[in-house]
Amino acid sequence: MDFKDLLPIGSVVLLKNAQKRLMIFGIGQRDENKGKDYDYIGVMYPEGSMGEGSQFLFNHGDIDRIFFRGFEDEERSAFLDRVQRMYDGQN
Repeated sequence: MDFKDLLPIGSVVLLKNAQKRLMIFGIGQRDENKGKDYDYIGVMYPEGSMGEGSQFLFNHGDIDRIFFRGFEDEERSAFLDRVQRMYDGQN
């Protein structure tokens, strides 16, 4: 996974075959129950988190349309560099 290719948190997207948009609030997520990694976790837009069952894991390839790209700055770039090194086992 190349974390630099991922959308920033706050981005609003529509998934393929979906009717409701999601807002991304996390990247590089793992479903421990399934042992599977995902690119993103999101909540419905504009509602946000509405309790258990309102968060959705998905991958970049699942996105049909990007409505809004979230905020990006130097702090995000440094964070992505650290996460990428950890993911690649370089600490």
